[in-house]
Amino acid sequence: MWKRRKHARRPETPTPELCDLCADTFPAGEAVRGYVADSSSAHPTDERHDGLRRVTACCEAHLDMIREEYGRRPFVDEELWAAKISRVMMSGPQALPMARLACRTGLHEPDIRRAIAWHNERRRRLNE
Repeated sequence: MWKRRKHARRPETPTPELCDLCADTFPAGEAVRGYVADSSSAHPTDERHDGLRRVTACCEAHLDMIREEYGRRPFVDEELWAAKISRVMMSGPQALPMARLACRTGLHEPDIRRAIAWHNERRRRLNE
C-alpha cells in the first residue's frame, strides 16, 4: 500500500506591522503600541475600551507624535455616544424602544437624543 507524502511545511512569515504615522512596515516584535483618546472609537465587543483607539508606531518618537496629534483633536461626547448606539444597532434589532436602547448602551435618554442630533447634523454637513 502506498503512503501519502506529507507536504513540506512552508515557513510562516510573520505579518508585518504598519506605522500609523509614516506607514512604514516593520516586524511585529519591533512595534511600539499605545492608546489614545478618540471619541469616534467604540470597541466592537468591550465597552471598557470605548473612547480609546489602539495605535501602532515604528518608534517611540512616532508614538509621541501620534499622541500629540490625537491630543489636539476635540473629544466629543456625542460622537462617542453615537458610536455606542451604532454598535448596539449593528449587533441586534434595528428598531429598539428608547428604554431598551438606554439599557443596552448604558446611556440616559437625553444623552441618546443628543447623540442622534449630533449624528444627524454631521450627516447634513457631509451631504452639503
